[in-house]
Amino acid sequence: MARFYVTTPIYYVNDAPHIGHAYTTVTADALARWHRLLGEEVFFLTGTDEHGLKVQRAAEASGRTPREHADITSRRYREVWASLDIAYDDFIRTTEPRHYRTTEQLMQAAYDNGWIELRHYEGLYCVSCEAYYTEAELVDGGLCPIHRTPVELFQEENYFFKLSAFEDRLLEWYDRYPGAVTPEGKRNEAIGLIRGGLRDISISRTSISWGVPVPWDRAHVFYVWYDALINYATAAGYGSDPDRFARWWPAVHHLIGKDILRFHCVYWPALLMAAGIDPPARIAVHGFLLVGGEKMSKTALNQIAPGDLIPTFGVDGVRYHFLRDQAFGPDGDFSYEAMVARYNADLANNLGNLLARVSTVVERKCGGVGPAPNPASKLGASAEAVYEAAAAGWARIAPSEALEATWRLVRDANAALEAAEPWKAEPGPAVDEVLGDALEVLRIVALLASPALSRASQEIWQRIGLPGRVEDQRLPGAAAWGGYPGGLAVRRGEPLFPRIRD
Repeated sequence: MARFYVTTPIYYVNDAPHIGHAYTTVTADALARWHRLLGEEVFFLTGTDEHGLKVQRAAEASGRTPREHADITSRRYREVWASLDIAYDDFIRTTEPRHYRTTEQLMQAAYDNGWIELRHYEGLYCVSCEAYYTEAELVDGGLCPIHRTPVELFQEENYFFKLSAFEDRLLEWYDRYPGAVTPEGKRNEAIGLIRGGLRDISISRTSISWGVPVPWDRAHVFYVWYDALINYATAAGYGSDPDRFARWWPAVHHLIGKDILRFHCVYWPALLMAAGIDPPARIAVHGFLLVGGEKMSKTALNQIAPGDLIPTFGVDGVRYHFLRDQAFGPDGDFSYEAMVARYNADLANNLGNLLARVSTVVERKCGGVGPAPNPASKLGASAEAVYEAAAAGWARIAPSEALEATWRLVRDANAALEAAEPWKAEPGPAVDEVLGDALEVLRIVALLASPALSRASQEIWQRIGLPGRVEDQRLPGAAAWGGYPGGLAVRRGEPLFPRIRD
């Protein structure tokens, strides 16, 4: 059986979740749902990153211990993901004992292999990034290029990872596996970082205690990024379950934002090589979800909580917007007005209207019993092409393309109804045929849209009389034209997606 292991970044607990976090997590959830439909064994991981100076300072500012602060914020993420129907298989916290054990074992392997050594270090440090920068990398007279905040001069004795020794190995890996980092522009950016020259990097701290202890020197804790990156290996069973780790690694698909490209696309594969582990199969990098042209941040006061959108758009409306309107790869710009427009056009006017029309006319012309589709319908050819395009989009991690393809079938079915006008015709074979075709389109769309529409797809399934659960269907067979059997009770209901008045 094919396997699909997908991860989000683990989110830092210095602040509450916002729609930028939701965008990545909904995308991972939709991919996991799609691959489950394909009959694959799926493992979907998300979680929280809970160590480091930033968390320690945030805890102090709120009058809590770092553990208390991490517990509260980690719970917020779980609550938000539950509200968005995020069906993860594992939620990891970097403060868990299993993660301490894995981090210590993996880093010990890199140390034993000769890739880590003790040095004195002085550098310019951004607490928000938990990263060091050179003066050349700073902007506007000494500010962090990501957060536009002042950096701090840190001086301490650190353990260093010999990253500079991995330039040739990393370039060889990129050459051998051209699809390991996508899209192409982000792959080229990572290669540019490597070709520009790699410096050895600090991986431990002595000035704080809130972290995973270095096993060979307990005066140090691991610098947060090396602790955080290892979470993917922890959940896969590294160091605790060799058989499980062999099943899931390296066939892992990391979804990340572009601001952490350096850590995932340069540092992480090199660290794995140092420990004698294969790099990940794929790292898919997306841009920022901007608000008013700016990246969301606490300092910019432009964060939007996912829970603020659900009362207006519903869970499916929020999920659909992130997946359909935001192409995976480039930056996207969030606006309430665009969200309303997409919801009304695709969900209310197209899919919702198709269901309402068909169920109403079936009740009036067919006694509430759905007819079977025409095996030779032109919509059958459309459905076949739509499935191929949607499947290709999901495989490329391009949900917006997959959903655009799916909605072509919705529009084709609405056009066929407009042309035939069954609501004006007398009951009979001609009416049965056009309604049967429309019911089959609803069945196929409910299936193909289910990674995005976690609730509405099942509602469509039930309203057209189909038994069981959409998620139990298996592609590609279930998407073949002719699967609606006819003779099923079709029921009307409240509008699936009530139009939003803007």
